[in-house]
Amino acid sequence: MRIMVVGSGGREHALAWKLAQSESCEKLYCAPGNPGTAEVAENLPVPVDDLDGIVEAAKDRNVDLVVIGPEDPLAAGLGDRVRAAGIQCFGPSADGARIEADKAFAKELMRGAAIPTAEGRIFTDLKPARDYVLSRDQGVVVKAAGLAKGKGVFVCPEPYQAIKPLEQILLKRAFGRAGEKVVIEEMLTGQEASILALCDGRNIYMLEASQDHKPIGDGDTGPNTGGMGAYSPTPVVDEAMLTRVEREILVPAVDAMFRGFGRYEGCLYAGLMITPGGPKVLEFNCRFGDPEVQPLMMRLKSGLLEAMASACRHRLDEATLAWDPRPAVCVVMASGGYPDSYEKGFEITGIEQAEALGDVKVFHAGTAIKDGRLVNNGGRVLNVTALGDTVAAAQKRAYEAVEKIHWKDCYFRRDIAAKAIAPQRASGDA
Repeated sequence: MRIMVVGSGGREHALAWKLAQSESCEKLYCAPGNPGTAEVAENLPVPVDDLDGIVEAAKDRNVDLVVIGPEDPLAAGLGDRVRAAGIQCFGPSADGARIEADKAFAKELMRGAAIPTAEGRIFTDLKPARDYVLSRDQGVVVKAAGLAKGKGVFVCPEPYQAIKPLEQILLKRAFGRAGEKVVIEEMLTGQEASILALCDGRNIYMLEASQDHKPIGDGDTGPNTGGMGAYSPTPVVDEAMLTRVEREILVPAVDAMFRGFGRYEGCLYAGLMITPGGPKVLEFNCRFGDPEVQPLMMRLKSGLLEAMASACRHRLDEATLAWDPRPAVCVVMASGGYPDSYEKGFEITGIEQAEALGDVKVFHAGTAIKDGRLVNNGGRVLNVTALGDTVAAAQKRAYEAVEKIHWKDCYFRRDIAAKAIAPQRASGDA
C-alpha cells in the first residue's frame, strides 16, 4: 500500500515509524512531516491546513490510504475530502471530529447516551458563568469548548480561582473562536488514564491503556500543556476496568455518533478519570493521543497498517494487534518557557547517543533543519521513549536517554510514570 501520514509532530513520527515497518507498506509519505519522519518516509511540503493541496498530493501519488494525525484538519473536513476523492482515510469526518472540536457538543452527546462524565454547564457569556462558579462550594474545571491545543483547560480547586480563566477565555478571547463557549465541570478526583480505540463505525478495537501527564511541572503542578509525557500500560486500568470502559463509554459513544450522523472511522480517544465510583470521561479526542501514542507504538509489535485498512473497509473485527508485554515510558523534552513563550533555533545534540542505549526511540515533535543543523522549532521538541522489563526500568532507561540530549534551555518533567512505581522516586535529570 501507498500511505500518506498528515501532520508534523511526535504523534505523526511515531505512526510513520510503525507504519514503515509493515511488509504491506510499499511507499510512505508525510505531509509536511519533520526531520524525524524524513528518516522513514518522503516528506511533502504541504501544510496541514492546505486541505486541497493534501488531497491533490495524495491523488498525484496514487496513495491508497491517508492517515490524518492532528485534530485541526479533521475538524476542517479533510477526512470528508479524502473520501470524496476515492481514497481510503483513517480519520473521522468533520461531524465525527466535533466530539473533540466542540466540547459542548461532546457533553450533550454524553448526556444523551448516559455516558458517565463530570456534571457540567455550558456558557457563552462571562456574567452567568462567573455567577455559576461563585455559587459552587467545590472545585471546578473550566474548558474552552473549541480546539485549544490542550491549553484551554483550567483546574480550579477553589471556585473563585475560575474567575481569571473565565475572563481570559470569554472576555479577552485568549483562545479566539475556540473560546466562544466554555464548559464548566465539577472537579473529579482520582487518577487519569487514556484509552484509545480504533473504530470502523460499528466495531471498536481497544489499544493498551496509558497515562498522560498534562501539567508542565513535577507533581502535576502548573498550567496544562499538550502533554509532558506518558507511559503504558498503567496499573489504574486493569482488565475489569477496561471492560467497563468499553461497555459504559466507548460502545455507547460510537453508537450515539452512528445514530446521529453515521460511521465514526478512525481513532477515538477517551481521556478518563478513574474515580472511586468508576471511570468518568474528562474529554474525547478524535485522533491518537500525543504523547500517549509514542509508548503505544513502542509496545506495538505488528498489525497497525492492517488494522487501519480493516477499519476503512468496515471490517475491524478481522484485525489483530500484537503487543510487547514490556512497559514503555515517554518523556517529552520541551523548549524552556513552554507552554508560554520560548525561543527557537537552538542546536540539538545527543540523539544518536540516546538511541544507542538500546530499546530507545527519540520521536521528533518540534524540530527543524537550519543551516544543516537540527534545531528546536516548537514547544514540545522531542519525545524520548524507552522500553523496560518493568515501568521502573523503562523510566530509568528513558531518563538515561534524556541525559544524552542537549540544547539551550531544554526542559522536561522528572517524574513521568512515578505514579506507577511509587513509593520509588522518579529518576532523571539533564
